[in-house]
Amino acid sequence: MVILMKRIFLVIAVLGLFGLTSCSKKNDNQPVQNLPAGTHAVKVLDNMDAAGYTYLQVDENGNQYWIAAPQTQVNKGEIVYYSQGMEMKNFHSNTLNRTFDSIFFVQSISKEPSNNPVAAAHSQALNIPKEQISISPLKGGKTIAEIFSQEQSLAGKMIRLKGKVVKFNPNILDRNWIHIQDGTASGDNFDLLVTSKETVQVGDVITVEGTVAINKDFGAGYSYPVMIENAKITQEAKKL
Repeated sequence: MVILMKRIFLVIAVLGLFGLTSCSKKNDNQPVQNLPAGTHAVKVLDNMDAAGYTYLQVDENGNQYWIAAPQTQVNKGEIVYYSQGMEMKNFHSNTLNRTFDSIFFVQSISKEPSNNPVAAAHSQALNIPKEQISISPLKGGKTIAEIFSQEQSLAGKMIRLKGKVVKFNPNILDRNWIHIQDGTASGDNFDLLVTSKETVQVGDVITVEGTVAINKDFGAGYSYPVMIENAKITQEAKKL
């Protein structure tokens, strides 16, 4: 199940800033009217949790379909909101032992529409705070600051670095998505995305060996100026 999910979530975002009218928390069964383009209001018909995700059968203006999002507490009959998602056809969930003819993977769902759909769509994936850490660089390796500042010359090359896992999203598009930091930065760039088949935990200190990719665009507004792909990972320590 977890196997196609992450590519999916990384390709989901809404471009632009929109204003929204406010809604009352007491009126859960009536969607907010006049939503901006790209924002969906749906009624939950059925829901189930599996492997860190919430699957929901929803109704949108009489159209019933399935969506999946990072695990969120919802109840049948509630109105929830999400921004644009990515459709996967014939998606099989190993955990649920079920194949969905069609399902939309969305970055997040909420009980109220956000005043800023862009910020809401990116909050989990991109708004990662800088940790106050200092990790000694590998001999012959690179720091995160060096990778960002030398991105053009490093593109397509195999590099090694050490960092602390600050976010881990498993099994999306046949790979795991790992955010690492090492305490260095180039301007505002201090967090590096790594994709790998290997599993880690938040807090682990790892050695990464992979290929530098630049200007990776997964569509729907999700693009990364620099990332490390197909990485081999060695555990340096369980916790920093």
